[in-house]
Amino acid sequence: MTTNQVLIGVGMILVLAVGSQILADRLRVPGLIVLLPVGFTAGALTDEVDPEQLLGAAFSPLVSLSVAVILYDAGLGLDLARLKGHTRSVVVRLLWFGVLITGLLGTLLAAPLLDISERAALMLGAILVVSGPTVVGPLLSFVRPKDRLQRILVWEGSLIDPVGGVLGALVFHAILASSHHLGGGMQHFLGSMGIGVAAGAVGAALLWVLFRVLRLGEVLGTTAQLAAVIGVAAFCDVLRDDTGLIAAVVMGLAVANLPSMSVPARRPFFETLVSLILGLLFISISATVTPHSLRHVWLPALGLAAFLVLVVRPLVALASSVGTDLTHGERGFIGWMAPRGIVAAATASTFSAGLVAKGIGGASKILPATFVVIVATVTLYGLTASPVARRLGVVRPSRSRPLLVGGDPWVVDLGVALKRAGLEVLMWAGEEEQRERIRKAGVELAPGELLGAATGEAAELEGITAVYFLTAEDDFNALAAVLLRGSVEGTVHRLNAPADSHGAVAPFIGGEVLFGPDLTWPTFAHRYARGAAVLAQPAAKALPPGSDLLFLVRRDGRLDPVTEGSTPLPRPGDTVVLLTPGPVQV
Repeated sequence: MTTNQVLIGVGMILVLAVGSQILADRLRVPGLIVLLPVGFTAGALTDEVDPEQLLGAAFSPLVSLSVAVILYDAGLGLDLARLKGHTRSVVVRLLWFGVLITGLLGTLLAAPLLDISERAALMLGAILVVSGPTVVGPLLSFVRPKDRLQRILVWEGSLIDPVGGVLGALVFHAILASSHHLGGGMQHFLGSMGIGVAAGAVGAALLWVLFRVLRLGEVLGTTAQLAAVIGVAAFCDVLRDDTGLIAAVVMGLAVANLPSMSVPARRPFFETLVSLILGLLFISISATVTPHSLRHVWLPALGLAAFLVLVVRPLVALASSVGTDLTHGERGFIGWMAPRGIVAAATASTFSAGLVAKGIGGASKILPATFVVIVATVTLYGLTASPVARRLGVVRPSRSRPLLVGGDPWVVDLGVALKRAGLEVLMWAGEEEQRERIRKAGVELAPGELLGAATGEAAELEGITAVYFLTAEDDFNALAAVLLRGSVEGTVHRLNAPADSHGAVAPFIGGEVLFGPDLTWPTFAHRYARGAAVLAQPAAKALPPGSDLLFLVRRDGRLDPVTEGSTPLPRPGDTVVLLTPGPVQV
């Protein structure tokens, strides 16, 4: 290709990747539903969107390293403290049973259905065991299932990708060697796992040295993480194919869970990078699938996808949840959530080419069949997951679930008022006296480590729709609000600092400020000392003279706060939460 063609091709891939994600966001559908057909169409209509021609032999290694970055980011979001009890049992079983059952049944059906050799069917069965956080995560964000259910599926998707990648490499080399000796294969698999885990531990130690010894700042710290992940993954893949994926997940887990691993990082950078990588990979890989290759594959591949969705996945879910305390609805939803994603596409693109070159019968059908399964499963689950979750009763309530940070009497009364208005309120306080006050009021008390965990890498406050910092420490409120932005589904607000505040940062940090400019913590404390109260009442009822509106609890359970810049208008059926000027007259 000429230089101009290369420039046009690279530019088109980038524009299509970002443009497809923007369109998917506007349509409120998972990005893959748009990315895959756009990439396929671009590859069919133009000669420039051809990554194999643009990158040559570098295409496959770049795909592998890009997937390693994605899995590192997924590992950052895995909190080992939450993986316990029956949740851990289900995740472990999903990995073991998912790989064994899906691989075996997928292989047995693929050979006669697609009319391919047993070795090509074995390769396809190994490829299709994976799911992945890149497709499961966005779908769950859209569906909003209950916390435990979401945790199980995210853990499964994050861990099964590297396991599936290593299994694919093992099957690929076994096919080329025409060796199916189980003992040797298991030894090779365990060796690959060992290499990946050991390299991941070395990579985590390297990051520890970079941040605890060299004390790198935020910018260098972020780029150092990226370099370390890519470097370790590349070294692993040189030793043995796809072991870099395991190393990447191990590094992410270490950074997220080791208490001594205090890593400064720009989280938005990783989120942006992963989003861009996903778009580029899906456009590039789908562009390598030609209309001619789909001609005799798409219909039997749809049959294979239907078998995986309707038979295999429910069987895996049943086997994984037997004897656990999962509800019927949770079991049913696990059985209806196994989309294929980027690792399936990447391994199919990598291994099918090698098998075609070796003349393995039917190997040319592996990539197009995988493409059809990915499109079919993502589209099906993307369009049906939400209504299925609602039908099974596993969707988190649409009502707001606020977290109030602070334990002063007026803050506790605010929590009680919001709870009486029908909200599921969570509170956190640092001092034991305040925590005891919250317990006595009957409001749910958050775990002591909640805020510390939420400020870690990729941590999220599961189920929390908004956070309100209401402590007497203005600087704490301001800094914590900055740190927690992006860790909740909604917004993070804080009390305003008084005009005469001597805080080091609070008077100078912007953000969402609660209530009016004069309703600061000293104002609340002073008015409470004079007998003021926080109460909730129907919006239709006249407000006591001199009262200050704090929140509106909408009829549908949404919570709208009064902020420095806006005051929500009450509607019929709403509840107002307000601060009275003095003792309430009964």
